[in-house]
Amino acid sequence: MDSERKPVRVVIVDDDQLVRMALRLVIDGEPDLTVVAEAADGNAAVIVVDEQRPDVVLMDVRMPGLDGLGATREILARATREILARAAPPRVLMLTTFDSDDLVLGALRAGALGFVLKDTPPQGILDAVRAVADGSPVLSPAATARVIAAATGPLSSHARDSTRRAARERLSALTEREHETARAIADGLGNPEIAQRLNISVATVKAHTGSLFSKLAVQNRVQIALLVRDAEE
Repeated sequence: MDSERKPVRVVIVDDDQLVRMALRLVIDGEPDLTVVAEAADGNAAVIVVDEQRPDVVLMDVRMPGLDGLGATREILARATREILARAAPPRVLMLTTFDSDDLVLGALRAGALGFVLKDTPPQGILDAVRAVADGSPVLSPAATARVIAAATGPLSSHARDSTRRAARERLSALTEREHETARAIADGLGNPEIAQRLNISVATVKAHTGSLFSKLAVQNRVQIALLVRDAEE
């Protein structure tokens, strides 16, 4: 463990000042985390993230003006365009309530690495921030079932066909091995498990995953999994 590791830099985005204050108190009380800025709406978030280059953005879903979904798309699109200027794109962790799960699936597709409910205990929020900072997806147990329902619920045949065609077109650029890696990621396997399933080295799995990020224009494994699911529905 590196005792000299710099604290994870966090930006808090929420239109409720009291929520921002509470989150700052919780996060700044940890030696390995620090809040570097706050924003009260999506437009301000895009500017602040551009200026601060944080490791994690704790993003409210529903805000006036540009909401959390739109802000996430813009932040990650900018990070992709400026990839040479950044060590890594920021990891976005969505803050949501039960009545906003209609936007959560869209946020995950846009590149957010996960979400937590606003009533999650402080330690749960801290654990989630640390997890996404390390690149691990976070899905709040209390709301996961609702997101699954949103992902698998009924769509019109036209909408489902359109989504399936778009996903399959994007996946058509992959090699057979990349397809197998994407399928394994969608099954929830980690790199060692994928290596075992495909009888390849972990280093090769990482290389295939890097190719998936590039060819599919995605930011994380959650997006890969959703794309595979879309193609198979």
